Amino acid sequence: MAGKSANVVARIKPEVKEQAEAILAEMGISASLGINMFYHQIINTHGLPFTPTGISRPRSLDEMTDEEFDARMTTGLAQAKAGMGSPAEEVFARLRARNSHERNAL
Repeated sequence: MAGKSANVVARIKPEVKEQAEAILAEMGISASLGINMFYHQIINTHGLPFTPTGISRPRSLDEMTDEEFDARMTTGLAQAKAGMGSPAEEVFARLRARNSHERNAL
């Protein structure tokens, strides 16, 4: 059996590397072993060992049935009555912060 001598070089965001390596360390797995396992799974599955997904987004009104829309409105009304809402100023501030963060990530 040949020794391990190939290197993998990839550029990723430092925070992604830190978070992933911390999770691997909790499992007792080095980053090198984690990457090696990932590559083996690619070989075993002849593709990615997971299904890539995009960030889910809320469906538009045009994409919902009347029943789905009514259910969402009923849920929203119940949440509002239970005081589970947030002031509009806070919601917009969070949206602005998230959009700013996403733009900086690009």
